[in-house]
Amino acid sequence: MMNFDPMWDVRFAASDYAYGTEPNDFLKAKVKQLKGKRVLSLAEGEGRNAVYLAMQGFEVTAVDASIKGIEKARLLAEAMNVRVRFIQADLAEFELGTEQWDSIVSIFAPFAKPVRAQLHQRVVKALKPNGVFLTEAYSPEQIQFGTGGGSDVETMLSATQLAEELPGLDWTHLEQLERPVLEGQYHTGLAAVVQGIGVKP
Repeated sequence: MMNFDPMWDVRFAASDYAYGTEPNDFLKAKVKQLKGKRVLSLAEGEGRNAVYLAMQGFEVTAVDASIKGIEKARLLAEAMNVRVRFIQADLAEFELGTEQWDSIVSIFAPFAKPVRAQLHQRVVKALKPNGVFLTEAYSPEQIQFGTGGGSDVETMLSATQLAEELPGLDWTHLEQLERPVLEGQYHTGLAAVVQGIGVKP
């Protein structure tokens, strides 16, 4: 089930960074809640979050389907003098492994529900016991804001959906809220988001 939209290669081919080079605010605020050393970043795009995590001392593997995104991410890692393992792969099909990761991060990953729900099941399986899943995504109310995330409500999710799609995690943080999201030219203002931190028992 291929999920990759070639639009991403077009977007990431531009010389500037579509979503900037700074990490996501929620990730930055909660990074100390991540566990262990081995972190997997899903739908990493141009590398801003993976590079930030590597700068904090994590051993980071980052996956994205866009070859252009991966190329930009490697340049950013080089510029910041950190090592990140980048993998170009479609997350609809990529095998995350079993109890392999101390933490998994997913920031604004734009998947429709069928792909996302399957991916979330693989996330739970792939976390080690006591492992942490940290995510921020647009909630359905974001359609009214139009400040990022596209126009397909199917790619957005509520706190209830998030908990349902990741059975087996204990949520230490699960909240829907409105906040300014200012990340490059495509995330540009007040937004409706869902934030979650789940721990695998």
